[in-house]
This record gives sequence, C-alpha cells and structure tokens, in this order.
Amino acid sequence: MGIVQEETDLLDTDVAAAPIILHEDQRQDLKRRLARVEGQIRGISKMIDDSRQCKDIVTQISAVSKALEQIGFRLVASQISYCLENPEEARKGGCTLSDVEKLFLKLR
Repeated sequence: MGIVQEETDLLDTDVAAAPIILHEDQRQDLKRRLARVEGQIRGISKMIDDSRQCKDIVTQISAVSKALEQIGFRLVASQISYCLENPEEARKGGCTLSDVEKLFLKLR
C-alpha cells in the first residue's frame, strides 16, 4: 500500500513522501475515478481528431480538470483522517497534518 516512486518525485522535497494509507473502498473509488478520467482524455483526443468545436473540447477539458481536482481532494481528505485517527503512527511515517496541509494547498 504505497505511492509508486514516480508519483512521489512530483512532490516538493519540503513535503514528506510518506506512503498513502487507504482503505480498500477508498482505493477502488479513486481507481474508478481515474479510469473515468482516462476515458475522458481519450475522448478529448478523439474530439480533436474529429475537428470538433473548440467550446466542446474546452468543456471536456474543464470536466477532466475538475475530476482530477476531486481525486486530489479525496486523497488529501483520507490523509487528514489518517493523521487525526493515528497521529503517532502518521508522525513516525513522516506524515504530519502540516505536511497534508501543504499538499492540500498544492491543489488550489
């Protein structure tokens, strides 16, 4: 149960790269949402190939952006819950509420 190395490389070094702790239902929800985003992105690519109207393409791009934002918020919310429910374990794992706050601010 952890973040793959490539994903942790995306974070600044000032934020701890502790593995994410997710319940299986949370993991499945996030994966389902990501799969939906993948499909939307393929659809956007097809729209470009089909020379669809700019406003339609931008509408879909906006929807993808919002969906990714929601995935990020759900991840951060799960980390906040974990830190609050298991403060000592989270601290030992390198994940403090301050770290999670920094991650949240990256989303906005």
